[in-house]
Amino acid sequence: MGPQSHPDETRTDIDSSRRRRSVEPVLMDTSEVAAMLNMSTSWVYKEASKLGLKGYKLGRGRNAKVLYKRAEVFKWLEQQKIH
Repeated sequence: MGPQSHPDETRTDIDSSRRRRSVEPVLMDTSEVAAMLNMSTSWVYKEASKLGLKGYKLGRGRNAKVLYKRAEVFKWLEQQKIH
C-alpha cells in the first residue's frame, strides 16, 4: 500500500470516491453559452465580443475551439437585468 492509501480502502473504493467528487467546469464552449442564453451558436460567435463577453481561443485554424469563462457569462447575464 502506498503512503496515501488508507488500510481499509480497496482500489475500487478509492476510484468510486474520486468519481463522486464533481468539479464545476470553469469554461463553457460556444454551444453551451448559446443554449444557456437560448440563442444560436452563430449569434454567440458574432455578438459575444461586441457585448463584452471575451472568448478564449484554443487551437488553430478551423478546428479551434472558443471557450468562455462561466463566471464572466453569468456576470454579463446579471448585467442584462431590467430594473
